[in-house]
Amino acid sequence: MTNPAARTANQADDDPSIARRIAAGDRSAFELMMRRYNRRLFRLAHAVLPCDADAEDALQDAYLSAYRAIGQFRGDATLFTWLSRLVLNECFGRVRRHARRQNIIPLVDMNPDTDTDTEADAMAEHDHDPSYHAAARAEVRVLLERKLDRLPAAFRIVFMLRSVEEMSVEETASCLDISEATVRSRHFRARSMLRESLARDLDLAERDLFEFGGGHCDRLVAAVLARLESGENGENG
Repeated sequence: MTNPAARTANQADDDPSIARRIAAGDRSAFELMMRRYNRRLFRLAHAVLPCDADAEDALQDAYLSAYRAIGQFRGDATLFTWLSRLVLNECFGRVRRHARRQNIIPLVDMNPDTDTDTEADAMAEHDHDPSYHAAARAEVRVLLERKLDRLPAAFRIVFMLRSVEEMSVEETASCLDISEATVRSRHFRARSMLRESLARDLDLAERDLFEFGGGHCDRLVAAVLARLESGENGENG
């Protein structure tokens, strides 16, 4: 049986309840909302504004807009979706203002449903940067070496001979005194295991992209609350 107290607490923390509490001036609910969505919203802001400081500034302004407009939240979408729109509007607005100041075309497409070559061009710039390319290769090499070390010896040796030493199937078979079919099978299996292992690491890493916990979270929450307090004092004065 569900604990009545726990059920009441969960209901008090659902989206409509949090929105109502914030609209009524409950700062603890506002802080709860920020801490709940900080990391996800920071990632969203960072996708538009790659500079950490710019993304954090935009998120602060979006939170202040959310505080002022929270009475408009009707629960038709989740609170996160509603906040996401505010964050994107703030980020895209900053991109447009920057573009006007620089008198250049924005580097970020304002319509997320429109495909352009801008993103590919921006990424391609790194392909012509030798230092970036070398550093990226070094990081991948170190990761691949660690993964390779963990393969069973039979597969690791075949992979080394075929992929690293670039020996032919025939040469590898002769060197290890195994059939060419076994060489092909083990090489295929070794590559598959490496891909699977790398994919697992990538999946785990994706969850931690642009981590926004601990001190970062505390700093942003404190900054937004301080700005909110300052603004109210200014209005009272």
